[in-house]
Amino acid sequence: MSTICLSNGNIFTGITTLAQGAVIITDGQIDDVVSQERFKKKTLPPNAVVIDVEGAHIAPGFMDTHIHGLHGFGTSDASPESILQMSKALLEYGVTSFCPTIYPQADEDHLQCIQAGVQAMGHEQGAEILGLHLEGPFISPAQAGVQKVQYFKAVDLDLMKKFCQIAGDRISMMTVAPELKNMRDLALYCTKRGIILSAGHSDAAYENMLEGMQAGILHATHFFNAMRRLHHRDPGVVGAILIHRDVTCEIIADGIHVHPAILQLLMREKPINNIVLVTDALRPTGQTEGILMANREEVYLDGVFRRKSDDVMAGSALTMIRGVQNLAQWGTSLEDALRMAACNPARVLGLQHQKGFLLPGQDANVVVFNNHFDIQMTMVKGIARKVATGTPLENIPEPFRYA
Repeated sequence: MSTICLSNGNIFTGITTLAQGAVIITDGQIDDVVSQERFKKKTLPPNAVVIDVEGAHIAPGFMDTHIHGLHGFGTSDASPESILQMSKALLEYGVTSFCPTIYPQADEDHLQCIQAGVQAMGHEQGAEILGLHLEGPFISPAQAGVQKVQYFKAVDLDLMKKFCQIAGDRISMMTVAPELKNMRDLALYCTKRGIILSAGHSDAAYENMLEGMQAGILHATHFFNAMRRLHHRDPGVVGAILIHRDVTCEIIADGIHVHPAILQLLMREKPINNIVLVTDALRPTGQTEGILMANREEVYLDGVFRRKSDDVMAGSALTMIRGVQNLAQWGTSLEDALRMAACNPARVLGLQHQKGFLLPGQDANVVVFNNHFDIQMTMVKGIARKVATGTPLENIPEPFRYA
């Protein structure tokens, strides 16, 4: 039995906050969360490792359910190695699990990207791959954003079955346009397979969205972006998601994709537990500003990637820790920002009994950060990746650290 303790931290369990306490981890799982006073009286195993985090915040590791790339690696590389490099890089930003997200593309390329994601699973040396997020191809050309409409498709159940045949049960989420013909058949098929369906890149009228909800489309991709806007005579997708408070939704909290004031409105209208922070980050995120995308069409400008020809936003350069910081600076409580980054995605994916909280029996996926939102440590299933305070990483014995 191996035990590691994160001591002297401000702990958010996902349910409550402990002003000063310790997280006790045994064999990769949360064993207990106690006050600092109780921790001092606790009898620990002789081989226990205690790390003093010096008053930093200890929270559940972040879960990014919508990300295309990072540090020069992307899902469109159709390479397991690229996704594994994303896994490593994500630890720098407090992310302990993620869903590699795949754009529509030519059928052969699309299938290769799915296969690469599947092949990467189980070989991570960083953030855990929860499953794939397919952003299309059954989406609307009217709300394409910068995606290539030639690869959008009418609903094709046989193609969906081919995706599932290659991926097995490893597709966690799929973005679809609820208004497409035969979407109900697709939705019923996916729902029975446990795939979370998310409305996005959609020009659906309000009534289309209601029909989609009835078929199991109960989540929304990068809410407000690439979807039919709210109008007083046509509530559209945005209106339907706002009105129906049980529908969950993604937000990109970079201050550009959605104005901070609109996020505050959303948090008044929808239960906080139904809002999920995502990055929608593209391959160059975390690299030098101004770097061009591989296809030379998008460029990083003022914090977001835009298509050079018409300035249409292509995706985000956000990281999860910066998203949490932004939300906190815009007036959201830190606890609610952390819920959006960790607890809520776990709930959406049905993993709340395994991940997303610092509760006994859960995977020890932990992020430690200071008051400046600098990551001090990221831990996946009890294995520390980065330590900037207290015990140096090189002084943490195996099996508590990566090589």
